[in-house]
Amino acid sequence: MDVEPSRDTPDLRDAHRFAVEAACAAGRLLRRGTRGELHARAKNASGDLVTDLDLAAERLIVDRIRARWPGHGVIAEEGGEYAPDESWAWLVDPLDGTNNVAIGLPAYVVGIALCERGSPVLGVVHDPVAGRTWSAVRGQGAFVHAGGETGRPLRAPQRPVPAAPVLAWTQGHEVRRDDSTARALKVVLDSTARRVLQLWAPLLSWVMLARGDIDGIVGYRPEAVDLPAGMLLAAEAGIVVRALDGGCFDDRYGCPAERRSFVAGPPETIDRLVKLVTAAQWIEPQVRRLTPISLTSVGW
Repeated sequence: MDVEPSRDTPDLRDAHRFAVEAACAAGRLLRRGTRGELHARAKNASGDLVTDLDLAAERLIVDRIRARWPGHGVIAEEGGEYAPDESWAWLVDPLDGTNNVAIGLPAYVVGIALCERGSPVLGVVHDPVAGRTWSAVRGQGAFVHAGGETGRPLRAPQRPVPAAPVLAWTQGHEVRRDDSTARALKVVLDSTARRVLQLWAPLLSWVMLARGDIDGIVGYRPEAVDLPAGMLLAAEAGIVVRALDGGCFDDRYGCPAERRSFVAGPPETIDRLVKLVTAAQWIEPQVRRLTPISLTSVGW
């Protein structure tokens, strides 16, 4: 007997259009807001910032989701959880790159993902500065949208394996400066990569990887709310995502931080990237014995 879908089960084509439109609407709000005075404040001990723009863009997106699918869960970067649902949940990062905006750097995006039982089935990333949107639907591919177009297929280009890759690094807000694993990974990457980008906007890094602008991303205990949209976009564009040990990556957003660490890259490069990050385990004991320089020790 066929089981009828729940009344809250969305049509993914409809949800795709909805998410693209919502992200673009939030982007227009952000674009206007960044032209005026910003009111930024620290939101936690790590020094991460929040602005009135974050809150306004999040409210716009969340209000639209709750009006369209009131039975769905929503997990938002600034507002936490709204009516969490075990089957369907939207993840909203209304302004990925707040610290960039705060210093006048125009590198920020809007991120929205829809997850079914924790795994992303839909992801949207919108760049208000470039006026472009990237999206993906699980099993249906990735797309790039410019202006009012419905979306053209996006596929990561096949490139020769680089002798020294250009990589992006991202880590969670709660990763401590004395975390020996993070420090060992950074030492290895800085020693072997041609460049290591730390953009303060991980969703933008995922877009760059999907487009072929960079060769890989290494993430250590990244934030859960913006990971699914970017990861799905890259995966549907042909990028491979693995756990740091090279094993299968668990894409469910509810995983604990220690299981969210990853390495991502094109199929022709991923094995070398995995070898690169696993090399960090050999130097971690030495790194652990080194004491990080504190700000107070240098008179800050």
